[in-house]
Amino acid sequence: MLRLGDVVSRHGDIPPTAAEQAVATVRRFRLLGEAAGATEFLAKATSAIRRAANGGEVVDRIRAETGVRVDVIGGQEEARLIFGAVRASVVLDPAPAVCFDLGGGSLEVMVGDASSLMWATSVPLGVARLSADCVHSDPISKADRRALRARIVEVLTPVVAEVASFEPKLAVGSSGTLESLAQMVAARRAEDTPTTLNQLTITRREFLALHKELLASRAADRLRYEGLDARRVDLIVAGTMVLATVMELFDLDQLTISEWALREGIVLDAVGRHDPDDWSDDPHAIRGSAVLGLARRCNFAEPHARQVARLALDLFDATARVHRLGSADRELLEFAALLHDIGEHVASSAHHKHGAYLVRNGQLRGFSPAQIELLAAIVRWHRRGEPRVSDEFPLLDADAIERVRVLAALLRVADGLDRSRNQNVYGIDAMVTPSLVLLRVSALDDAELEIWGARRKRALLEKVLDRELELTTRPSTG
Repeated sequence: MLRLGDVVSRHGDIPPTAAEQAVATVRRFRLLGEAAGATEFLAKATSAIRRAANGGEVVDRIRAETGVRVDVIGGQEEARLIFGAVRASVVLDPAPAVCFDLGGGSLEVMVGDASSLMWATSVPLGVARLSADCVHSDPISKADRRALRARIVEVLTPVVAEVASFEPKLAVGSSGTLESLAQMVAARRAEDTPTTLNQLTITRREFLALHKELLASRAADRLRYEGLDARRVDLIVAGTMVLATVMELFDLDQLTISEWALREGIVLDAVGRHDPDDWSDDPHAIRGSAVLGLARRCNFAEPHARQVARLALDLFDATARVHRLGSADRELLEFAALLHDIGEHVASSAHHKHGAYLVRNGQLRGFSPAQIELLAAIVRWHRRGEPRVSDEFPLLDADAIERVRVLAALLRVADGLDRSRNQNVYGIDAMVTPSLVLLRVSALDDAELEIWGARRKRALLEKVLDRELELTTRPSTG
């Protein structure tokens, strides 16, 4: 974290020490890349280099001493790259979304949906620039606060009018300062802080409570704030004022966080032929692509996982009028089925617990923290035991655990129906009565092992459906 934006805001150029740090950083990154077998190196420079009086000299020096050519990009290009990352990381639904990326030198404002960027601008409201120009006291004085807010309002007022014409229905924030503010808000909630901030949503009310404290605090006090990186202690005052003013001017009740921003946007843009699902208009495709990516990184048994997912969805549909769960739960069941055995990548013993850990820490795009907890819990309980409210899943209340009970119960029976791992079962019919669920199984070959496997795992499903579960085979017609 070189903070060139801060340096340039205070000096007008990049002093020799900062220039040396920039060169050394690029040189170290190149060495790391070469060690990993990389043959192409990409470096982008943004606001700080554009504004620095000696920015061109620093760029030339980097190329001469490291062999890496630095591409100095404009605000519009920066916004395009950022938005490419945001829409591959967060489900932009409802759309369109207005997105804010708050950096050191500039604030990018973008409007778009899952298929395209509709409009973007870059304005000189970066936290380093604002801190250098407007924050001269600790804690910030009322005069500095008024000057800071006036600057932000003046620059953003015409942007508000432009954005309003698109009638955005969702607000997304990215980059370090907004992530830090969201993490501080999350740390103040009653539940444990989620392992990932991606798609975490904070409300205006809870943020403003933090905002008021930050404006009254000294830098020494802010060092103790949970969720705030020490390197941002002096910049966060400008950052919180930007977000508070943005939420006021754009009339935002909440903000959703994207952990992907410019860095990931550069990668996606450079790859060129990345997973087409990243650009899909279908929110399910983003989540599905992320789930399959995690499963493949864990060397999952794909034929078995897909068979269990198909059977689980058949069971879900066959018993829908009893469990009364909706499409969002059906989707979670499918993803949990695809991931249910990934813990075997760590160890066969207790693989359900290893699997839950991998889901929680798998950086799954398109999921909120609560959805990731649900998914992890279903994987955790797909083998045995009864889901319950506990410290193991602090984000899940009694209603959420009840959903987990149903979905885990369905997953267990589906897993039993592929006990042979030969994908023998190709169809399920169900007859549901007030006291019984009768499943008639169609199989390619003798299904005795699959029936046995499902019967062994039916106890929880019988409990959640309040019906006995019996299985039988249908005679093959082929």
